[in-house]
Amino acid sequence: MTEEEKIFAGRLFTPADAGLKAKKLRAHNLCTAYNQTFEDETEKRASILSRLFGALGEGSVLQGPIYIHYGCHTKIGAHFFANFHLTIQDDAPVTIGDNCDFGPNVTIVTPVHPMLPDERRALRDKRGAERHMCYAKPVEIGSDCWFGANVVVCPGVKIGAGSVIGAGSVVVRDIPAGVFAAGSPCRVIRELTERDSVRQKPELGIEELCL
Repeated sequence: MTEEEKIFAGRLFTPADAGLKAKKLRAHNLCTAYNQTFEDETEKRASILSRLFGALGEGSVLQGPIYIHYGCHTKIGAHFFANFHLTIQDDAPVTIGDNCDFGPNVTIVTPVHPMLPDERRALRDKRGAERHMCYAKPVEIGSDCWFGANVVVCPGVKIGAGSVIGAGSVVVRDIPAGVFAAGSPCRVIRELTERDSVRQKPELGIEELCL
């Protein structure tokens, strides 16, 4: 079993493996290239993103700068928008649905390091060699989600379609579909209903702008 296969199987793996390091270096270099582009260099940016991610749907916009660990482990749907400073540490797979909007400084992490300090430094394999090891848990985000600024999504979390995650939240457990959730740790505040429609806020001038 390769180190990458161990990641997908939820087992301990060695981040320093040569094959994994090569994939990370490629992704990091592509991110550096992206972050050096101008916002109106749309064709150049699209070309870089097509090489970076495992999948990226049409009509997606990443403001930049971006910081993606592997890239090939992340699949993003259509019409995705990410504001400044998107970070995805996608050791394990990260899946994001269609029509999601992320505020500034959203971070998604999948790796989990040992809790005990001596195990974080090194674990001894069956041959007696000391190796730094960790494991990772996939993250799944449904379609039509909106994340406020500075949201952190932790390893193994699933967020249901249509949910809104409030600014500054640290999401450590699954969030169902169609709710507003916020806090650290993030928890469900309430279901989203028609009362949340902007049509309930006439002071915004919606009657002048929309049918």
